[in-house]
This record gives sequence, C-alpha cells and structure tokens, in this order.
Amino acid sequence: MPAWTGRLLALAFAALVAGFVAGHFAGPLAGAAAALAPVLAALAWHLRQRERLVRWLEHPDPGDAPDAPGPWGDIHARFYRLLKEQSRSRASLSHALWRFRQAAEAMPEGVIVLDGTDRIEWMNPAAEGHFGLTVKRDRQQAVTNLIRHPAFGDYLAARNWGEPLVLKGPAEGDRILLAMLVPYGRDEKLLLSRDVTRWERLEAVRRDFVANVSHELRTPLTVLRGFLETMTDADPADAKTRDRALALMTEQAERMQRLVEDLLMLSRLEDSRYPLKEEPVDVAALAAAIVAEGENLSGGKHRLALSAAPQRLVGSREELRSAFTNLVTNAVRYTPAGGAIEVRWAVEDGEPVFRVRDEGEGIAPEHIPRLTERFYRIDRGRSRATGGTGLGLAIVKHVMQRHQGRLEIASEIGRGSVFACRFPATRLVPAVADERAA
Repeated sequence: MPAWTGRLLALAFAALVAGFVAGHFAGPLAGAAAALAPVLAALAWHLRQRERLVRWLEHPDPGDAPDAPGPWGDIHARFYRLLKEQSRSRASLSHALWRFRQAAEAMPEGVIVLDGTDRIEWMNPAAEGHFGLTVKRDRQQAVTNLIRHPAFGDYLAARNWGEPLVLKGPAEGDRILLAMLVPYGRDEKLLLSRDVTRWERLEAVRRDFVANVSHELRTPLTVLRGFLETMTDADPADAKTRDRALALMTEQAERMQRLVEDLLMLSRLEDSRYPLKEEPVDVAALAAAIVAEGENLSGGKHRLALSAAPQRLVGSREELRSAFTNLVTNAVRYTPAGGAIEVRWAVEDGEPVFRVRDEGEGIAPEHIPRLTERFYRIDRGRSRATGGTGLGLAIVKHVMQRHQGRLEIASEIGRGSVFACRFPATRLVPAVADERAA
C-alpha cells in the first residue's frame, strides 16, 4: 500500500475518533462538524493539488514543475522524471533524424520516399536534379504524375523490383539513370536513382573503339590476303604483277604498323603506371626535324615554313615528338597541293605554344569538339586515302593533358585550320639554365 494512502486512512480514522469524542460531550451536530472539518480540508487541499497538476500537464515545463509535500510531491516527481526521459528521447530521435537527412542529402544517389499511395514524402537534392523535381513544390504529389516515363509506370505497377530500370532522359535529354524501388514499412517505398550517363558513354566509346579497330585492321588484312592468293595463283614469271602486289602489301603492312604503334602510344599515355619522363627538350631542333619529315611526306607538293624561338621546354621528348609530328603530318595530308603550311614555336603571353597552320579545306564548327575522339573522321573515305589512323589528335590531346597543357583548334571552311599546343609557363626552361647548358 502506498505511503500516502495510509496517511489518508489515518487522517480519516482520527477524524472519526474526534467526532465521536465531540459527539459524546457536545452533542451530535458538533460531533458531525468536528468529524467532517478535517476531511473537507484534506479534500480541498487534494483538489487544489490536482488542479495544479492538470494545469502543468497542459504545458509541461521541467523548470516550472509544481512542488507539494506528501503524496502529491511523489506524483509530481514521477511526472517530472517521465517528462525528462521523454524530452531526452525526443531530442535523441530528432538528432538521429537530422543525421539521417544530412547523410541522405549528401548521397550522390537520388533518394525519394514514397508513401503507401505512391505519393512523394521527401527527396534529397540528387533526386531533385535527376528528375527535375523540388521537394517544396512536389511533396504529396503522385510520383507517376511527375515522372512520366512509360517504362517507369510499368515498372511501378509490375511490382517486380528485383532488377533496376534504365531511364533515358527523364529530366535532361542526354541523361541516363538507373532507378530501383525498395519496399519497406507498410507499403512505403524508396525510389533510388543513380546517374550512369558517364558509364554508358564510356561503354559506347569502348564498343565503338573495338568496332573501329576491327574495321581498320580488317581492310589491310583483306588486301594482304587477296594479294597473297593472287601471287599464289599467278605465273611466277609475271614480274609486273608480283611487283605491284608487293608494293601494295607493303603499303598495307605499313598502315597496320602505324595503327598498332598509335594504339600502343595511346595505351601508354593512358596508363598511370607510366609516369611522365621529364627532361629539357630543344623544341626548335625537334620542330626542324619534324618539318623535314613533313617535307619528305609532301614530296614537294606543299610549302612548309618554320619559325622557332630558342626556348626549351621541360617534358617528354618522345611524347612531344609524337604530338607535334601528328599535327604536321595531318596538315600535309589534308592540305591540297600547292598550299602552305606554317609551323611556329614561340612564347605567347608568357606561355609556350607550338602552332601549326594549314591551308586545307577547313572544318565545320560542329565537328571540332569531336576531333580528338578516337577514330572520329569527318570524311572516312578521304581519311583512309591519306593514310591516317584516326588516332593522331587523340594522342595529341593525351600528351597535352600529361603536360598540363591544352590543345586549341580553330578552323573555318575554305580558309584552313590552326592547331595550337599551349603549355603552362612553368614548363619553360629558365634562360639562366639555358645559358649554363650552352
């Protein structure tokens, strides 16, 4: 039995005894009054304490809890402890919810919380960007009214969510998303999304690369096989046919060799295990040698001019030679006979620049951003006729990236093109070091 209950019974017993004694000496009415007075006083006090407790519970404040002696003090203390525990639990839950939201908002994957009727309850910034939505505007909206991709509606209705769904262009025309529904709770769902545009593009590049390499190798191999069959069946005394076949076979073999060498060069440039071999490079002497090779390739059909400053560059001589050679040979291949080609090595605005200007047919603006892609050709037939592999500008781009530089391309139809390799000023060899080397 609680202590306050025993005290109340004792008080009632004392009141009855007092009433009995008073009734014996003063009469029945006085006895009844004497017996009821303490009980009424105790009842009034208890009613007052109850009213204080009710008012406090309407707006409970731990700092303003009522205080009373006896049993009501125990009741107030118990309510106070319950309120403190509830406050701590609420604070802990709020903090956990805040941390969950912070983590969800920082995720690169999109997260949309759907209720049992497929309405949006919450989403993180990544999901807003993926689907073109905003949580303030689109909350409590049906997700099928906002993501109007037919495949998504079928995926949601089928309830077969073991495999993700590929969505192309739900918000932006060229974006590719991987979406997946995860059920939880009572018919609630999480719609998770991941932007896989970059990976899809890389996969497309890989497929195109394999197809292009196969195609580029198949043509010379077909020629070689055909001429081998011709020579096998031909009259051994037919020297003219044999010489022509050997010449064409040599040409195709050289073409395959150039392709393999360019592929190996690209592989080395992209492999992080091959660090950049840096050394002072005499670019003027290197440019002179490359221009001489260009004149041999031209066979006197073009006018090549070289202007080279004496400044040396810190970099890989092998890689720089490959990049500059590709620019000069491309200029020779794509410039009509009689055209001029200008090769210039100079310091412009404090930055070293290797520039090749030609008088070719020029390049349309829509092709320029894709020129450095592997095997990208504006005119496939003409490119094969000139003997190019389709990898030259890709090599130039990677060489420039490894040297912290950039390839700049400017062209105009009918007025030729300019290809410039611009290096950072930090790669210039200081003049004092050049003087000591001399």
